[in-house]
Amino acid sequence: MKDAPNILWLEEIRKGDLPSVGGKGASLGEMASIGLPVPQAYVVTAQAFRRFLVDTGLEDSLYSILEGLDVDDNNALEAAASKAKDLIMSVPIPDGMADEIRSAYDRIGKNTVVAVRSSATAEDLPDASFAGQQETFLNIEGGDDVIEAVQMCWASLYGARAVYYRSKQGFDDRSVNIAVVVQELIFSEKAGVLFTSHPVTGEPLTIIEGSWGLGEAVVSGSVSPDNYVFDQRKQRVIDRIIASKETEIIPDGRKGTIEVAVSDERKNAVVLSEEEIGRLAALGKLSEDHYGTPQDIEWGIVGDDLYILQSRPVTTIKAQTGGKPKDSYTGSGSVILEGQGASPGIATGRVAIIKHIKDQGSVKEGDILVAKMTNPDMVPAMRRVSGIITDEGGMTCHAAIVSRELGTPAVVGTKKATSLLKDGQIVTIDGDRGVIYEGEVKAAEETRPADVTAVSAPLITSTLVKVNVSLPEAAQRAAATGADGVGLLRIEHLILGMNKTPQWFITNQKEEEFISELYDGIKIILDAFPGKPVWVRTLDAPTDEFRNMEGGEDEPVEHNPMLGWRGIRRDLSTPGQFRLQIEAFKRLWKAGYENLGLMFPLVSHPREFIQAKSLLRDWGVDVDAVTLGIMVEVPSSAIMIDEFIKAGIKFASFGTNDLVQYTLAVDRNNEHVASMYEPTHPAVLKLIDYAIGRCRAAGVECSICGQAGSDPKMVSWLVEHGILSVSANIDAIAKIREAAARTEQRMILNMAYSKGSNEGERLF
Repeated sequence: MKDAPNILWLEEIRKGDLPSVGGKGASLGEMASIGLPVPQAYVVTAQAFRRFLVDTGLEDSLYSILEGLDVDDNNALEAAASKAKDLIMSVPIPDGMADEIRSAYDRIGKNTVVAVRSSATAEDLPDASFAGQQETFLNIEGGDDVIEAVQMCWASLYGARAVYYRSKQGFDDRSVNIAVVVQELIFSEKAGVLFTSHPVTGEPLTIIEGSWGLGEAVVSGSVSPDNYVFDQRKQRVIDRIIASKETEIIPDGRKGTIEVAVSDERKNAVVLSEEEIGRLAALGKLSEDHYGTPQDIEWGIVGDDLYILQSRPVTTIKAQTGGKPKDSYTGSGSVILEGQGASPGIATGRVAIIKHIKDQGSVKEGDILVAKMTNPDMVPAMRRVSGIITDEGGMTCHAAIVSRELGTPAVVGTKKATSLLKDGQIVTIDGDRGVIYEGEVKAAEETRPADVTAVSAPLITSTLVKVNVSLPEAAQRAAATGADGVGLLRIEHLILGMNKTPQWFITNQKEEEFISELYDGIKIILDAFPGKPVWVRTLDAPTDEFRNMEGGEDEPVEHNPMLGWRGIRRDLSTPGQFRLQIEAFKRLWKAGYENLGLMFPLVSHPREFIQAKSLLRDWGVDVDAVTLGIMVEVPSSAIMIDEFIKAGIKFASFGTNDLVQYTLAVDRNNEHVASMYEPTHPAVLKLIDYAIGRCRAAGVECSICGQAGSDPKMVSWLVEHGILSVSANIDAIAKIREAAARTEQRMILNMAYSKGSNEGERLF
């Protein structure tokens, strides 16, 4: 901890550095590493923030303010937040740290204008966006102003909206740190946001929204932007809405920004050309392919230069079951207002208009919240309502993103909701079609002949379709997909979220604290999948992820941590850390969670599995009664699968991300060779096919949990080659189940046709 740096530059950062640089910082570093046009930046690390609290003696006083706080008591929340923020700002940043921040700014350029952005360590995660919970300060110039903005970002971690949101998402205040990104400000002539896939359905449609000036206008929803839909399959624009863009946000002098009116000739002008839309869509696709999940990307354009300013996972894609959207309105009624459907669903309620933040106290459970535009301070009220309507904004504005995350129907960009609707008025909102009806409107029942019943049956597959999970907060959303279990539960996020290495807990005699937190996190996911298999992977964090955590001072510096001291090889060489994990698993088995299976990562020889099994037996585990398996992510484990079967594995699961890299000697994060990363390379497929065949012959379940398991084409190939189960990302379950079902049906038909043909030959 004490040796962790205060400053990290973008080129030093990768996605595994999230505990040090937060979600935003990790994403920027990762994007820069794959060649995306990201402006230069450095990060004031989370360790610097923690050191500030310790060195100034603020830590205990700060957390005592928040301890036992009822976040649903608005007055108590505001008072505690104000006190916490004032405490952070009450003392200066120590001279040495301030000098480092100023020196890094000077390295960018002494007169460079920068954006200073908060980057919390629980932010931009695959399962929760934490959109807008901490502050960003734009148009900052000069070392002193940068230092002030950094401290204000730190203070914003304890703003009322941030404390409230963390509490409702199940994050403890002590477990969340904050880094700060200091990045060259791009004076965008036009800017906005794009979703690499449709943010509700997950279709391969790139949704791009853009307006004039800085992108803050689009993100905040202060302007209704142009909307462009680019079909990735057809490689062309299939829809566009050119909005009337009344205002834009531009830099204001040496500090801050200002909102100004757009000139008459630009108000209704098209923001993006066909060529610019195509370039944005292509960069978005590159980001989605790299991360393996749809992305929400902020962009800016200056002249012919295009910049990517941020990328985070889309957390709002819903599983589609076919047919009409759930709760979609089908009746008739009086339409009083139209806008853009931003979050699907139907809701009826009493209109509650918010013109000022202080008005949100009058919003009751089940109301329809109406505002010019929502902002993060309104999240407590947004949680209470059954529907949301705004005057401004588009598919990528704050109201749209948070509504989709909450599952609340929303219509944005109506232009006149706050002036046309009245407080207390009853309305019905259709978030699919972007329509608001007068009064309570019932959906008309569809009529069919009495002897005809149309039923949309769920897809049933012989192949088990499981889901990958990383965070307890995602358990219910993962279970709602109807998955047949969890094929990969990564415990790295649970452990990294403790901000201390397992060795720290051992050294400080806090083993019980570690075991209890790991037990509680895994239990939440097990409870969401009663009676279904949940395969938990033991710790697989490389040394660079531990190095910046408390207790990580003695972690080795490895040239390539992905090929180093991680996975089962680390656990076997540090049995004390391994035992902490096993103790949590033992308690879960004892509590009756027989569906818990244990999966060992990065095994390269059967002796490692045998040694791990022996340790479990020594620690009181009945190894013959529990489900133990391995990850197949090293070529040797695929080649030696027969020996692993003889050693007693009950399942094997392909970790294709590593298997591809280790088979082809290609680092997919290295821009010079990333194009050679090929999941369907013949050598990779040959290894997988061989292992599947040997497992089937021995009656051992063979599965896949790597990124290839979320690719429908790859899944079809796997089913054809006899795989028994697949595990995909949450947003991919529906399409993977459909791919498996279609493949199984095709195989059955082919067998039937072949049999019929043979019988026909005998007849004739």
